[in-house]
Amino acid sequence: MSAIDGEGRNAIPRGAGSNPAKPQNARAVCRFCATPFQHTFVDLGMSPLCESFLSEGELNRAESFYPLRVWVCERCLLVQLQEYVSPADIFTEYAYFSSYSTSWLRHCEDYAQMAVERFGLGASSRVIEIASNDGYLLQYFVEREIEVLGVEPAANVAKVAVQNGVPTVVRFFGRATAADLVKQPGGADLIVGNNVLAHVPDINDFVGGLKILLKPGGVITMEFPHLRKLIEGNQFDTIYHEHFSYLSFSTVAEIFAAHGLRLFDVDRLPTHGGSLRIYACHQADPRPTDTRANLLLEEERSSGFRSLERYLSFAPQVEETKRALLEFLILARREKKTVAAYGAAGKGNTLLNYCGIRADFVDYAVDRNPYKHGRYTPGTHIPIHPPERLSQTRPDYVLILPWNLQEEIVAQLSFVHTWGGKFVVPIPRVAVLR
Repeated sequence: MSAIDGEGRNAIPRGAGSNPAKPQNARAVCRFCATPFQHTFVDLGMSPLCESFLSEGELNRAESFYPLRVWVCERCLLVQLQEYVSPADIFTEYAYFSSYSTSWLRHCEDYAQMAVERFGLGASSRVIEIASNDGYLLQYFVEREIEVLGVEPAANVAKVAVQNGVPTVVRFFGRATAADLVKQPGGADLIVGNNVLAHVPDINDFVGGLKILLKPGGVITMEFPHLRKLIEGNQFDTIYHEHFSYLSFSTVAEIFAAHGLRLFDVDRLPTHGGSLRIYACHQADPRPTDTRANLLLEEERSSGFRSLERYLSFAPQVEETKRALLEFLILARREKKTVAAYGAAGKGNTLLNYCGIRADFVDYAVDRNPYKHGRYTPGTHIPIHPPERLSQTRPDYVLILPWNLQEEIVAQLSFVHTWGGKFVVPIPRVAVLR
């Protein structure tokens, strides 16, 4: 099976949603329990879509900005953005390719080995990944001769997956897609979703689809940044329009239970500044719930994550981080220091726009992804170059925007130290790495 990207029923029309703004009466209630919004978690002002990189010819055109005001539901405590932009306008053509991070590939290879051994997967098994990107994870199941299928809405990255031998359908996932997949090719023994659960505006439709697609006795694993780590680590830059929800273990357990699924285990991961990998099964599945799941539920309760007050204390620390970063850059510029940024990623664009950091503070950005070369960051219009640009200009400071990959990046760019250059990370607080 190959990507369906022509005139087939699964295709997403090119240019779909050419006017991405949602109507003024867009959803003003919780996307899970429909409770009206009352409480702001944090307000990051107006920002463009974080992956909408600009060509030089687009710099003089109007650019669309949308609110980055995040709410917390007073009933279920789901932290969420309103759906100002349709998923088709974010994900139909996507600038993020997972395979450009070597540490992430190692993480996925380790996951595949674990899943095969733990769940006894073999030649008769089927693994389906939701939001499979360029086949970065499923390739490791293909190597083990396990049947796979990727479901990926972005035609440009799905095409790469198919070229790499990973069968992929180009489609958004929900109940309708799940019902079709159960007919052909059938249900899944393992459903995988890495950093997708937070990206769906209709979370009930998505989790309902997982229930339909999962075989009896099958397992779902989902990885997502842990809301607790976001708050404790001051990770406000992980907030952007393609992340519709910000998830605690407790709230996810409630959402899955509402759709007949039970969380029976959880892993705590270092990825993306601190993530969870949840394990889910059908409610009637006889397997026991691991003590790790019960322990995390209790930890979230005892540390205040089941009360509204904990969430309302986040905004002041975000505002202080903005002031500290601007103070550092102002001083560096007054001292005639040069600054370049590494990694034109989504989190970096949130930070740049919220803090008002443009080319007067950061000369340019570099990124390993050739898709972004010659383009400009959304909103702030900082030019993006290949990493070799650093050796050519020898900046005094390299601001690491994807701070969650700082060890990998510092190792890749160790040559920066040869001219006395230093690395800077902005989160959780501004720090110059020694």
